[in-house]
Amino acid sequence: MTALVVAVPTAMLPTPVFGREVPTTWWAWPVLGLTSVLSGLLLATYVREPGAEAATTASIDRRGAAGGLLTFFAVGCPVCNKLVLVALGYAGALRWFAPVQPFLAVAGVALVAWALHARLRGGLACPAPTEPAPKVTDHLAV
Repeated sequence: MTALVVAVPTAMLPTPVFGREVPTTWWAWPVLGLTSVLSGLLLATYVREPGAEAATTASIDRRGAAGGLLTFFAVGCPVCNKLVLVALGYAGALRWFAPVQPFLAVAGVALVAWALHARLRGGLACPAPTEPAPKVTDHLAV
């Protein structure tokens, strides 16, 4: 899902809606793939059993979202990003923003990996329930 959310608006995947003036770099595809896998694993840590209570003391880690946003800026066309164009202009986007994009990519992947590590570390530290699991009975038996 992350791959589509990032690749379609950045025009890494060609669509009739979005266009790209600067071709996709060679490193953008591995960054997108790695971010997608890590984001999928991170999102899977938020899935819980139906009917289970949400932990009230756990806060949502924003590092994963920040990493995804950095990846979005990293793999996108430097002159197609309206924020960059307003701040730097066309020439500035090519001269200043495009060389920074690989560093944004590394930072984005690192943030998503850090968020996943934090979620997994926290999941391993959770105490086990003290009550035994309820016994499953066969409802068809009389």
